[in-house]
Formats: sequence, C-alpha cells, structure tokens
Amino acid sequence: MASELLTIIGAPASPYTRKMLAVLRYRRIPFKYLGNQNKHKLPKPKVGLIPIVYFKDSQGQLEPSIDSTPIIRKLEIEHPGRSIIPEDPTTAFLNYLLEDYGDEWLTKAMFHYRWAYLKDADMAGSILPFYQGGISQSNQNATELKSAFSERQISRLGVVGSNETTKEIIENSFIKFLSCFDNLLQSHPFLLGTGPRSCDFAFFGQLTQLAQFDPTPSEIVIKKFPRIHAWVSTMEDLSGLEVIGNSDLPIEELESRLENLLKEVGETYTPVMLQNEEAINSGKTKVETFVRGKPWTQEIFPYQAKCLNWLRIEYSKLELPERQRISKVFSGTGCELLIKKHQEE
Repeated sequence: MASELLTIIGAPASPYTRKMLAVLRYRRIPFKYLGNQNKHKLPKPKVGLIPIVYFKDSQGQLEPSIDSTPIIRKLEIEHPGRSIIPEDPTTAFLNYLLEDYGDEWLTKAMFHYRWAYLKDADMAGSILPFYQGGISQSNQNATELKSAFSERQISRLGVVGSNETTKEIIENSFIKFLSCFDNLLQSHPFLLGTGPRSCDFAFFGQLTQLAQFDPTPSEIVIKKFPRIHAWVSTMEDLSGLEVIGNSDLPIEELESRLENLLKEVGETYTPVMLQNEEAINSGKTKVETFVRGKPWTQEIFPYQAKCLNWLRIEYSKLELPERQRISKVFSGTGCELLIKKHQEE
C-alpha cells in the first residue's frame, strides 16, 4: 500500500541520496522517491540537506531525518532482515569507521573535483538546476539557477577543505584510495567480504559522482580503475543479490585485508578529523595540520567534530576483548589515534 511506503526526497547528484536509495533497494524496503523540487507538502528538516527520509513519530506524523548513518541504523530496527551492519561488534566498528571515511573524507574529493575544476563546475552547474527546478523549466530559469547554485557551491570549497594548499593532498589521496579499493575488489566483491555493508554503500555514494558523473575524476577511474567503475554500476541495485549466512570475513583476515586502506584512513582522514576537533575546542576558526608531511588548512567543520564523537561512542560500546582486537587491527595504521583517549582511560 502507498501509505506504507517509506518516503525519501533527494537528487541524483547527491552522493548521500544515491547511498540511501541503494540501501533501500538492497534491503528490499518499499519506498517512494521524490525529486528535490521544493514542491512537496511535507515537513522540512531544520537543516536544508538531502536526502530527507520520513519516519512516523509516536503520533503517526511524518518526521524528517537527514543524516544517512543514523537513518541506516534506524531502518535496521524498523525493517529486520538483509542487514548491512555486521553482527560481530569488532567488525561492526570497522564498518562504522569506513562508512564515516566515505561520508566525510571521500566527499572532499567529490566536492573538490566538482567545483574546483572549470570543466566539472560548468557541467555540474548546467545539469544540477534541472534536479532542483524541474525538467520542464525554461532555459532562462535554468541559467539563472546555474549561476546562483554554482556561486554558492564554489564558495563552500573552503568549508569542505578544498583550496590551493590542500589540492594536491586531496587528489593524491583519491588515487591512493582507488588503488587500495581496486586491490580489495580483486578478491571479494565488497569491503568486508561477500555481502554489502553500510561502508560499501558510503563508498558507492561518493563514487556515483567521482566515477560516473564529474568528468575529471571519472576519466581517472575509467582509464586506470575500470573495475571500480563497473562496481559502482552493480551496486546501484542489489535487490536480487542473495546473501546466505554471515558474509563477513573473520577479523583475522580483515586485519591483513584492510591494512593498506586503514593506513590511507590513518594518514588522511585521521589527522584532519582530530585537528578539526582540537581547533573547535580551542575556539579557533581555522584547522591547521599536516597530512603526509604537507600542510593542510581549512575552515573548521563542526559537523565533522560530531562525527568523530559518534565514532568514539561506538568504540565505547565495545567490550575489552573487542577493543583489544581493534587495537591490533589499527596498530601502525594511524587509526589508533582516533581512539587514543578511550585507550588511556
């Protein structure tokens, strides 16, 4: 019945919209998808971000939610079966970290390539207004939207962390990530084994743009990493994939399997997330640190400080033997610094 469909509002050029739609398809949760055209008579979230997923509150009224990570976990409770969260707590924490890396670090590459390169910015600026204003809007209106939208997005490059100082770091990190990920896909179709987890969908969301929409990074992927381009296409709709039993590899295998990827996380995401937190706690407006020996500077990003806190909350839920396993997996990768406070307690 239509009344039982989960409602989601989003746009094709939003990596988080694509992430959530792919999750819903794989989990076979019935939904209706509405384009982001500002004409729906539905409650609006406090922050104007997409996707918006609507859940019923205790009075049966629709309530908007906008953060994909907690939405995924709420759906796990409300719609059991075909889970994308590992059963093993240690593996689940690794999944959580990799999901956040996709959502909060890979997105820097996505935003950088889209709005820092003239060719990419022109293409995005020409196409994205039709998602917002409708396919049948006039050319004049689309052109006006292009100008306003592009200016707004380009002005946000500093918030995301894309500037002349960080450009080389972001682009080198993207290549390193692609190399690590391509190697992982050569033995198993998903990050943690033979079935998709929320970290896979986070990577997929960003790669729908980086590998298949924005010209500059897409050219890199197609020329050097065609396997990843193909993976993105297969991830779009996994509703027909049958996963029998526990699809995750044993933690002992994941330790060696994920070592290079975790080093990438530890050398890039980790120092920026930690210094962002430090800058905010110190009342600063700028983040200044080093990534692989090179200077990194950007405006503070309060939301990412919240993400780091949520990651630590997930870690605090682990029992001592599980924490010890995480420490072993993280050792020498740089990721151990993310949980150092809890290790010292």
